[in-house]
Amino acid sequence: MPNFFNKITVIFSMAFLSSCGFYSFTGASISPDVKTVAVQYFPNRAATIQPTLSQVFTERLKDYFLEQTNLSLEADVGDLNFSGEIIKYEIKPIAIQANEQAAQNRLTIAVKVKFENTKDENKNFEQKFSRYMDYDSSQSLAEVEDNLIEQITNELAEDIFNKAVVNW
Repeated sequence: MPNFFNKITVIFSMAFLSSCGFYSFTGASISPDVKTVAVQYFPNRAATIQPTLSQVFTERLKDYFLEQTNLSLEADVGDLNFSGEIIKYEIKPIAIQANEQAAQNRLTIAVKVKFENTKDENKNFEQKFSRYMDYDSSQSLAEVEDNLIEQITNELAEDIFNKAVVNW
């Protein structure tokens, strides 16, 4: 019986700590006095402009915080604030074969992020984040672009989230 009570105690302790903001199953360590997040529109300032990328990335970053935390989204200013710009959208051939044809291409997306934590200025940062995905050169970019953008923006949002609120 003692083992059963130990398990119950652990479960209630984790639920309590999670509700108090000290622990999250996502690994986020967000102070209980942080209640809101604001994500400004990330304009595309890359040399190559992909028309939907700014909107897709901005919305993905907002959604990531809403999915992973209990924070409320603010339009202008929150306890946590994100702004920045897309600085790279680039396709390059990789894995050159003997016939000097690329076997694969690489799509790279990079963003510059400014993060402000109004409750703890020691956590503020400005940093570049970059992710890429490779695709077979037999496929046209038009065939794979939406899927690649979705995957890359998911990874970028996770990286930014981890830098801002996960204290590993």
